Amino acid sequence: MAQLTPEERRLQASLAVHESWARTPDRSERTRPAREALLRRFEREVDPDGVLDPEERQRRAEHARSAHYSRMALKRAKAQRLRAEADQIEAEVDESGDAR
Repeated sequence: MAQLTPEERRLQASLAVHESWARTPDRSERTRPAREALLRRFEREVDPDGVLDPEERQRRAEHARSAHYSRMALKRAKAQRLRAEADQIEAEVDESGDAR
């Protein structure tokens, strides 16, 4: 069999993913183990020695999870702003006719 190009491998993987999800009757159940593992990660982060009562550990873990996603959203917003600023500068350079 001939070697696939990187683009062909990407397309083949994408096809497999879509077929797999098309055959998945319960998306939530399929992703449950990953969600639980992530919550356990945050629980270990907020209570590495396991000394908190379970309710307090879960409450803190939920806050750690929210902080994690807020941090990601902030990074994304900054990156978008920087891209927009770079695009604006590029457009201004193009309009002025300056050579690149």
